Amino acid sequence: MTEPIRMQRSSRDPAETQQRLERWLADVLGAGSQPRIRDLAGTDANGMSSDTVLFSASWQEDGKQHDERLVARLAPTEADVPVFETYNLAAQYDAIRQVADLTQVPVPRVWWCETSPQPLGTPFFVMSRVDGIVPPDVMPYTFGDNWLYDASPEEQRKLQESTIEQIAALHRIDNPTQRFPFLERTAPGDSHLRRHVAHTKAWYDMVAREGAPSALVENTFAWLEDHWPAHESAPVFSWGDSRIGNVLYQDFEPVALLDWEMAGLGPAELDIAWIIYAHRVFEDIAAVFELRGMPGFMTAADVASQYEKLTGYAIRNLRFYMVYCALQWAVVFLRTGARAVHFGEQEMPADTTEFIRNSMHFEALLDDVDND
Repeated sequence: MTEPIRMQRSSRDPAETQQRLERWLADVLGAGSQPRIRDLAGTDANGMSSDTVLFSASWQEDGKQHDERLVARLAPTEADVPVFETYNLAAQYDAIRQVADLTQVPVPRVWWCETSPQPLGTPFFVMSRVDGIVPPDVMPYTFGDNWLYDASPEEQRKLQESTIEQIAALHRIDNPTQRFPFLERTAPGDSHLRRHVAHTKAWYDMVAREGAPSALVENTFAWLEDHWPAHESAPVFSWGDSRIGNVLYQDFEPVALLDWEMAGLGPAELDIAWIIYAHRVFEDIAAVFELRGMPGFMTAADVASQYEKLTGYAIRNLRFYMVYCALQWAVVFLRTGARAVHFGEQEMPADTTEFIRNSMHFEALLDDVDND
């Protein structure tokens, strides 16, 4: 069995974090609450954006004893080379809370949101811990020797279809621009898609300024402009990071959708292309190592067809959105590569394209007329 790669996400001291978290909880709950924090630990779970802290907490409230297994999502400090330019923890908290109120989509219960950096050195929110299993990112589930890869075709299909059902449910939230105004992108542009891409460009500009520019990414921004869709669908509530690596599963069905840093408003194609492309990245990495992968799983045709059956909306301009996904993944890889250099896990390459683990198929994707 391949040993998992340990990637450093934070330089935060666990003992100090536990003490500060306990003091903060005493202030939040008030006199007589007597909170105690125990079993605090980081996580090797998927994702590299926020700092995730697992812990158990007990306290007294209204004469009752509370014992909860909780998770704190902390915005990374500047010293830890954050993936994104900004982290709006309050928006993530409110997005999860409203999804729970408005839909049957499974999300963790959210407890508190702290917008001040004073208690822990950075803003954070706290939510309940949910039991489940996640398709691994490291090593990618397409490499084999994991629960999803080893599942039957029927079980894999169940996971795929039940996940698309949850994305469709998110997209059915009515009046999303009125319900989620705090998710509006503030970058310039005369449509939600224009503002979404402009926001990504500002994010890339930050990554480039801080030492990881890429001609490949810059050329792809130009490609997007040259192939801009003539049609843009009405905005939906978009999960943003809609991939199976951000879902906890039980019996091949979602029990919690996680990681809402990229939540926003925009065309449905943003989420549909993302879940397709996220699998394609892992398929391509598996192919580099001459592994069989999972070629029949999460195909573009299957996902788009099921989404149309669930919503009545036919996905359009998928090629454009897939290229846009590739670009965003490339920016993530540039930033996580810079982070690995920061933590001494690798040397800075002569060409930052070496950071971009999905670079091998950019050219094929740009030339792929089958995705139109």
